[in-house]
Amino acid sequence: MIYTALGDSITFGENASSFTKAYPQLAVSMARASDSGRIVGYVLAQPGWSTYDLLDAAVWQGAPVISRSAVVSVWIGGVDLANAALSALTSKQTLDPKPFVARYKQNLHAILTQIKNTSHARILCCTQYNPFPNSPLAAKAIVGLNQSTKEVAQSYNAKVVPVHKWFEGKQDQLIYGYRKGKIEDALGGFLPIHPNDRGHHVVAKGLVPYLGAGKNI
Repeated sequence: MIYTALGDSITFGENASSFTKAYPQLAVSMARASDSGRIVGYVLAQPGWSTYDLLDAAVWQGAPVISRSAVVSVWIGGVDLANAALSALTSKQTLDPKPFVARYKQNLHAILTQIKNTSHARILCCTQYNPFPNSPLAAKAIVGLNQSTKEVAQSYNAKVVPVHKWFEGKQDQLIYGYRKGKIEDALGGFLPIHPNDRGHHVVAKGLVPYLGAGKNI
């Protein structure tokens, strides 16, 4: 069985202590240990990828492996949110989540369409946790992002993986470089938004049941 993880820097494993500590590799290792079946994992992700970048990669790079995959997970949107939030901060404007959420939704539709057109894989859509829980605007934007994820997933009969629930109230323990949980923490150039090793382990453990036949979800 082939499992392919699509995403951005989180799926790539940025700020994990090693490649094997990133959630896609961990989930595959855990699945192998708990199931006699063979599972092979692939990753299509890069730091800095927005939904548009992932769509472009899925079309031009990922089609061969996606077409052979039994399960494909999609976890994207963090960069879209971070760019919108930082742009609002630097221009001293109020963050309006509607424009970027609308673009996110449109691009997610296109990504899932691409997967459906090239594969019979079961699709998993991961929700986004909030790395800035002490910024009300970030919380509002995350709600909009995740609601859009659920709506798009439903229209494609995809499963929603509730990553945001696994991180809720534990961001300080699960995010690498976590400071005050405010958008302003990112103004210094370092983005405290990625899971640490513990965070990746939480994601992998939660993801494993979704990699099976799906009857236990």
